[in-house]
Amino acid sequence: MIDEVRRDEPFKRLFFALDCPPAQRKAIAQWRSELRLRTGKPVPADNFHLTLLFLGAVPLAQIQPVCEAAAQVRTPGAALRVALDRLQVWHRAGVLSLAPEQAPPALLRLVYALEQAMLPFGFEETPREFRPHLTLAREFRAPEPESATPPEFFLRAERFALFESHKGRYRIIQEWPLI
Repeated sequence: MIDEVRRDEPFKRLFFALDCPPAQRKAIAQWRSELRLRTGKPVPADNFHLTLLFLGAVPLAQIQPVCEAAAQVRTPGAALRVALDRLQVWHRAGVLSLAPEQAPPALLRLVYALEQAMLPFGFEETPREFRPHLTLAREFRAPEPESATPPEFFLRAERFALFESHKGRYRIIQEWPLI
């Protein structure tokens, strides 16, 4: 069990997520540009994803056991389809995001299974409430922008992945099929 990553111990910042396919990234980025945002820092389209579980700083020695535990997670047995049909602002966090009006039960079950699989590692003292979303901009300090066309995106995922966050870029470390 990890109590705390020591400052001198090498680690990676990791999270589980559903990746956003390239064509969909492009469509969402185009839609976002039509909002003509005047505040916030737009998230690069290459970084679009839907976070399932944030792990934080994971010691290098724990990455393989984390991957082994993730491989044992019970998956839906079918591709996940998540509607991103609601634009929302999280004022306290300064985030503009796309979210589902209602999270699919299969998505919630997958997140719960991942949370359970990661418990033995003790990554996070206080679990965060899962709020599925795709971040469009950070440091967003304005009311919800008006859109000429409502968001009507569907994130379709056939796998989930463990991502590394490094210097503002995300890289997939390993993937597992949902089907």
